[in-house]
Amino acid sequence: MTTREAIIDKADQLIREKGYNAFSFKDISNDIGIKTASIHYHFPAKSDLGVATIKEHIERCETLKKKVANESPLKKLEAFLAIHTQIKQENKVCIVGSLATDLNTLDETIKTELQIFAALVINWLTEVLTEGKELKIFDFESSPRTKALMIITNMVAIVQLSRLTNENDFVIVKETILKELKSKK
Repeated sequence: MTTREAIIDKADQLIREKGYNAFSFKDISNDIGIKTASIHYHFPAKSDLGVATIKEHIERCETLKKKVANESPLKKLEAFLAIHTQIKQENKVCIVGSLATDLNTLDETIKTELQIFAALVINWLTEVLTEGKELKIFDFESSPRTKALMIITNMVAIVQLSRLTNENDFVIVKETILKELKSKK
């Protein structure tokens, strides 16, 4: 891992554990053992690091989309849900959920990149649901985009809520999403 990648990785961790406004370059430098000047070399401003962190999530999402492109809509949906399962297992929150809480204080460049990432996720899941409905794999009454929004918001919320409630609530919500989508043919 390059120094730049290590900085982004640590920023991602801190954003998702503490929030964007709760960490500094000094926190990163202490954690990965470099000088803050090294961070400023790669990212002149904190907003540059925020944008790079979101771009990393966009790249991961694009990679996952390509990986499952030839799979069934159900496999694609399961891949999407697996992202949240991993987030839950790592005791983190999703980057969108974390940054959305700081939205009013974020630089416009971060807001723009976050909107791009959110649109990517919403559009991908909408496409998956549309394909699944056309193939009669999924059955739901709302529009595919509305259903995508419902699934995304459920997963983002249950990752956080299940930290306070029964750990099994995460599994229940995830399984209910799958069960309610399956076609009743």
